Amino acid sequence: MQDTQGATPAHVPPAALRAALAAELGGAARAWLDQALEEAAAHPGSHGPISVWELRLAEAGRRCGPVHADAARVLVLHAAQADTDTLTRVYSQGTADERRAVLHALPHLVPGPDALPLVEDALRANDTRLVAAALGPYAARHLDAHQWRHAVLKCLFTGVPVDQVADFARRARADAELARMLADYAAERAAAGRPVPEDLHRVLALTEPAPPSHGTADPHGKES
Repeated sequence: MQDTQGATPAHVPPAALRAALAAELGGAARAWLDQALEEAAAHPGSHGPISVWELRLAEAGRRCGPVHADAARVLVLHAAQADTDTLTRVYSQGTADERRAVLHALPHLVPGPDALPLVEDALRANDTRLVAAALGPYAARHLDAHQWRHAVLKCLFTGVPVDQVADFARRARADAELARMLADYAAERAAAGRPVPEDLHRVLALTEPAPPSHGTADPHGKES
């Protein structure tokens, strides 16, 4: 699901996400979601081999429809107060759709970098929807510069629009090493007679150093 601003569930606070989803779902789907969230809130965390709310993750696509399934799954994970260990288990055992929901849920549930292995795993995948989900607000906060640069290159290589990379403009700004990597990639594509992705030029423009500020007469910054 996307809200009216085109944001994925990773960018929308859970309360706002639930309100938006409730407004769009039909009666039966809305009743199913309410019950699933009540079950998750009543039995948070893990209970036995598999929790009731985990079964609801598998049902979300059928119950809410594919357009709204990501949002429904994120809300169930949030209601269950899933911690890093639980999210890791759900991710490792889940389908691609469930893995994507875990990635969307990370900024709502994990305050620190503990869940970065899930992001790193997704970035190794060939599933472009999984790659895009991995590069949400959580990755923007916690991926180090080296990993983030290579993630941007993977987006260019696989056709994931850089607009789907959270905070990409800020992180790319004046990044000389990213500029070098992009220039090398563009040169390789040109040498092989292959087109250079349009997004590459956009990101490359962002990496240019900021122009020097005016109004200083000497290196010590005194005004002229």
